[in-house]
Amino acid sequence: MISNTIQPPVDSHSAHRLCPTWEAHAIGKIEADFQRSADTHLIKLELPMLDGINIYLKDESTHPTGSLKHRLARSLFLYALCNGWIKQGTPIIESSSGSTAISEAYFARLLGLPFIAVMPKSTAKKKIEQITFYGGQCHFVDHSSEIYAESARLAAELGGHYMDQFTYAERATDWRGNNNIANSIFNQMEREPHTIPRWIVMSPGTGGTSATIGRYIRYQRLTTQLCVVDPQNSVFFDFYQSGDASLTCCNGSKIEGIGRPRVEPSFIPGVVDTMLQIPDAASVATIHWLEQLIGRKTGASTGTNLYGALQLAVQMQARGEHGSIVTLICDSGERYLDTYYDIDWITANIGDIAPYQRQLAAFNHFGQLSELD
Repeated sequence: MISNTIQPPVDSHSAHRLCPTWEAHAIGKIEADFQRSADTHLIKLELPMLDGINIYLKDESTHPTGSLKHRLARSLFLYALCNGWIKQGTPIIESSSGSTAISEAYFARLLGLPFIAVMPKSTAKKKIEQITFYGGQCHFVDHSSEIYAESARLAAELGGHYMDQFTYAERATDWRGNNNIANSIFNQMEREPHTIPRWIVMSPGTGGTSATIGRYIRYQRLTTQLCVVDPQNSVFFDFYQSGDASLTCCNGSKIEGIGRPRVEPSFIPGVVDTMLQIPDAASVATIHWLEQLIGRKTGASTGTNLYGALQLAVQMQARGEHGSIVTLICDSGERYLDTYYDIDWITANIGDIAPYQRQLAAFNHFGQLSELD
């Protein structure tokens, strides 16, 4: 019997969706993981000295893999999948001092892919343990400047994909919106006394997050300015001042996750309004001071961020300005119990942090600082 029911034409796109490829399954898994995730908290610090100036910390340590780099890893995997660079079984290789590798190991395990992190031997033990927990392997080099060539060599040897966060971080994230970190910050600030931050402060590792924030500010035509804070033994600050992209640094940064020995392709100086260079001792002193305020340990890059924010706040106070400043908690201090929270390690590798601790203590009381070193 012939049916009189008119059958709809076959939609080739719909048909394809009924038989998804491995790549489509992979993208679906990452998107589902994102859908299960909540936004990170925005913490307001209570600092009596800064009357009329509010400082906020966006707590990126609460991501599933414990750091800001969870956002980057997700974006890098989606970017590589949509570019056709990752197939079923493709080994993933990444240059990383730890946090990005931890997050990429998580997503590699989600997709059933082998993962190798190329990192300096000095990387924190806890980070190495977390990479292996997610099924990744660690491949060590003597100096941070060696990670790039070694990663490319391994990828060629194994027929894998070198993720290369330092090149692709600035382009893998949609900086116009789509719940990126900048979009999230401004949404969370909507009910605060000073809705539009006077400053957002960010430290560069790849430069990708500062690029996203800076571009978003300009795209939304906001009055917020971006301050990028650089640790010692990093070239970003000198590059910003000189414009010389050939600069290199012999010594690796002691503030894990930020600072680089070369100018990375993802660092976009044109979106930065000003830069500050933060002493390592100030960064470490700041995380010990912050622990007394919020009852939690954070990584030293958070100290770099917050010390820069406090410097800007003191300058605003001296000018009689009111407003808000937002910066980031990049990762948890539990990863650094044998380094930044070990007094012997601090003495041997960072030096005396007591002078900075005394200055920071002033923020707990009413008054005014003329400057912050």
